[in-house]
Formats: sequence, structure tokens, C-alpha cells
Amino acid sequence: MTRKAITTPKSKPIGPYSAAVASGDYVHISGQIPLDATTGKLVEGDIATQAKQCLENLKAILEAAGLGFGNVVKTTIFLMDLGDFQAVNGVYATYMSEPYPARSTIQVAGLPMGARVEIEMIAYAGK
Repeated sequence: MTRKAITTPKSKPIGPYSAAVASGDYVHISGQIPLDATTGKLVEGDIATQAKQCLENLKAILEAAGLGFGNVVKTTIFLMDLGDFQAVNGVYATYMSEPYPARSTIQVAGLPMGARVEIEMIAYAGK
């Protein structure tokens, strides 16, 4: 098995992990919190603003891998409050198109840096 780290200055990990790893025909993208890579801080604003930043970070990683949202086959969304589901879903829908990826949404007890949302993805890079 070969593994290749995918990096971009538009999304910087906050720990000892890769933003994404390509392995075979798949790219596994680490969970993205609403971190502004320029400032190293969470974006300010409501849950929709935070979700948009997560998706922009994911977009930058996908682009660094030569892919786009159309390559995504699985998404997992972690929320501090499932009451935010509709707002996050609304933002998510503006980035995705049919056929939509498989998806799970999970309420969690905490996220890094006090984020309210984190999103991870798996993308298919094969032909």
C-alpha cells in the first residue's frame, strides 16, 4: 500500500496528522473545523458561517489533490448541537450535487478549539 500526504497552505492541521492522505483510488480527508489558515483562529459567526469555512477548507484540500466535490463518496459531519442540523444541511447543499455522497451526522461532546462543527470526507480519485 502506498500513501501520499496531500497538503495546502489553505488548510493547516493543528496536530500530528495530514490534511489528507491519498491511498489507492481514494483520498481520505481529515476532519476540518472552521479554522482560518491565515490567522490560525476559528472564524467568527453563526453555525452557517462555521460550516461554510469547513467546506472551503475541504474544497482547498480536494483541489490540492486534483479533485472536487463531485469526487466525494462519503461525508461525516460532527456537530456540537444537532439543533444546528438544518442550518449546516442548508450550507452543505450549496456545495454538493446529485448523486449526493453517503453521509453521517453525529452529535459530539466536544470539538477542537471549541468549534461547533467539523466535517470529514472520503473522495474517489480513480478513473
